[in-house]
Order: sequence, then C-alpha cells, then structure tokens
Amino acid sequence: MVSLKLATTETEREDAFAVRKAVFVEEQGVPIHIELDDLDEEAVHFIAYDEERPIAAGRIRDIGDDVGKVERVCVLPEYRGRHLGQQMMVLLEEHARKAGLCKIRLNAQNHAVPFYEKIGYAVTSPEFMDAGIPHRVMEKTI
Repeated sequence: MVSLKLATTETEREDAFAVRKAVFVEEQGVPIHIELDDLDEEAVHFIAYDEERPIAAGRIRDIGDDVGKVERVCVLPEYRGRHLGQQMMVLLEEHARKAGLCKIRLNAQNHAVPFYEKIGYAVTSPEFMDAGIPHRVMEKTI
C-alpha cells in the first residue's frame, strides 16, 4: 500500500533525505554537500512510503512573489513508472495552493522535461548545468 504525505516528523524528514541520497548521490553522483543543503531547513518536505519503506520524496519552498520552488523530487528506481512522481507533484501543488502561491518553478533535469511538460509545466530557460547535470527551468501557474 503506497501512501504520500507531508513529512511532519524528524523520522519522516530523515526518510525523505535517505531517498534523495539513494537517487541523487548514489545513482546520479551528485556530491552529498550539494544534495543536502541549508535550504532543507526552510523547505516543506514530502515523503512516499510503500508500507514502511520510503520510496519517493520532494520539497517545496516559498521563494517570494507568490512563487513556490519545487526541488528534489525523486523516486527510487524500482518504483518508477508507477505515476509516483506525478502523485508527488499533485501533493506539492496542492500544498502550494493552500499556502497562497500562484506559480510553481522548478529546475528539471533534461531527461525529466517531458514528464513535467505532460503535467502542465513549460520550459522558461536555456539549458544550464547544475551538479554536472543539464537542467532547464520550468514553470506552471496553479
């Protein structure tokens, strides 16, 4: 039974960090000091579980001007293709709406651009490198 939720306890936050480490640090080679940053303190974190196992994560920050910045959305490899990323984005967008935000911005890895386009995001920047990985800024009015 898969469940997605706001990470409200320290354990849930640590579970979200563990999923991020598995995907971004171990799988993609992002240095740990870049992946886990000072912005984790101000961000609102979300976590998905399969029973008790943490399997997906994401975070959002209010960056001003009624804009939310979605970051660190990831799903463990063996759970990809089950629409968990889309479910995580729905949860993040619902949180943003309730917080009074009007727009979501994110930096998508190039391979993820089609995923975000399918759920209403549009590319708003040229390609740029972040942690050695090509990205594009994308936005959606919510």
